[in-house]
Amino acid sequence: MLESSLKTARTDMKSLIRDAQELFREATSATGMRAEELRDRGLSLLDAAMTKAQDVQTAALESGKEMVDTADDYVHENPWKAVAISAGVGLLIGLLISRK
Repeated sequence: MLESSLKTARTDMKSLIRDAQELFREATSATGMRAEELRDRGLSLLDAAMTKAQDVQTAALESGKEMVDTADDYVHENPWKAVAISAGVGLLIGLLISRK
């Protein structure tokens, strides 16, 4: 679920930024009130992109905290399994390093 939400947010942000860039390009050739209107719309699009980025960051932090809590609970419930898994991973890394 988080992955699809992140993908959607990333697509939305790219679209918002692309639209803002087009408006700013158009604003450089326009003058007067039209240019001001285009700049304002571009700035509002960039603000929306920033808000979306902050939402994605918040979701990622919450997901990371949940994963840490889950791992912590697992280690507390199964301490010897955690030690065995850690030792196995350490052994594999040691073997890979010693081969070189």
